[in-house]
Amino acid sequence: MKMQAVAVLGFLFFSSSAKAQEDSLDNIRLAKMISLSEAIIRTDLNVPRFMDRVKNDTTFYKAFKNLHMLGYTAWNDIRVKDKKGNLKASLSSKTKQVRSNGCRSMEVLHEKTTGNFYDDDGGYNYNTAELYAGLFFTKGSVCGESNIVKGVDFRPKSQSGMDKRKEQLKMLFFNPGKKIPGIPFIGDKINIFDPDKADKYDFGIDYGDYEGQSCYVFSIKVKPDLSGGEKNSIVIDSMVTWFDAKTMEVLARNYDMSYDAGVYDFDVHMEVQMTKFGNYLVPKLLRYIGNWDVVFKKRERGMFTATLFDFTE
Repeated sequence: MKMQAVAVLGFLFFSSSAKAQEDSLDNIRLAKMISLSEAIIRTDLNVPRFMDRVKNDTTFYKAFKNLHMLGYTAWNDIRVKDKKGNLKASLSSKTKQVRSNGCRSMEVLHEKTTGNFYDDDGGYNYNTAELYAGLFFTKGSVCGESNIVKGVDFRPKSQSGMDKRKEQLKMLFFNPGKKIPGIPFIGDKINIFDPDKADKYDFGIDYGDYEGQSCYVFSIKVKPDLSGGEKNSIVIDSMVTWFDAKTMEVLARNYDMSYDAGVYDFDVHMEVQMTKFGNYLVPKLLRYIGNWDVVFKKRERGMFTATLFDFTE
């Protein structure tokens, strides 16, 4: 039994070492594809190490997990439009999350809806609203949560329906550039940090300022001269992330994503801005504009803005 245990530990050690070496080589290959501004060149930035931090960032995800640890007030604006751009349904509300004795609950301070935002049973008629509610609305009391992110893995394959879509959306938010299992036709196309896919993009690192904070600006954009076939393999059109120059925490991130798989298509733009409350990094603004069409369902053109403020412990 001892020999078997030693063999297993040895296998895990060498597998881990091989994986680490492979990741290191990938980061070196990626580093050679990245354009550096003159300001970055003068800083003598270790680009492979920077890319490793980018690929394995958890600060973005943790910022959203931190919301479960705090109280806050939010302005919620959700809109669904028709094909002519006219307002079809909407919700405008002010909510307050209260945290007490290890639990959180939500109070609706003000709410106004238009159109058929809710169904007859009080549920949501639109996926955009369902997704928003999954991120920011709470029903009843939720207890026993933490903001620990180490070891957390998203498993959309084990879920179905709206729960699966919510989990996949979280992966798009929190793990940009990594393969997403369970999404037909595009799961591996999002893995833009794979050096074999990275050659379709222009990568850049610059030094800048975000709301008075010194930061690294990491940008990804599809190469403008791709052929038609190569364009069909693209999901993330562009992404810009502002990283705190000292802590490498994500200060803000913008995405543009689109894809046409025949049975469904989408065109999505997202913006997230962060702020600090004490030692907590938290989102203060999230904007989403999405145009989705899924076979057997009506095309949905939705948008929302979440504005979070008055954080409390």
